[in-house]
Amino acid sequence: MGKSDEAQLREQRLAAKLRENLKRRKEQARARSARETDPAPGTDTDKKP
Repeated sequence: MGKSDEAQLREQRLAAKLRENLKRRKEQARARSARETDPAPGTDTDKKP
């Protein structure tokens, strides 16, 4: 295996890891925004005096 083959395999591995990371971060962001818009059951969001 030559240097160019190794470099190409490395780039492919890095690209795959970046895609996985992006998907995971998007899922986390969606979960955070869903949690902010939909309060947990049992929590009182109305401010009563």
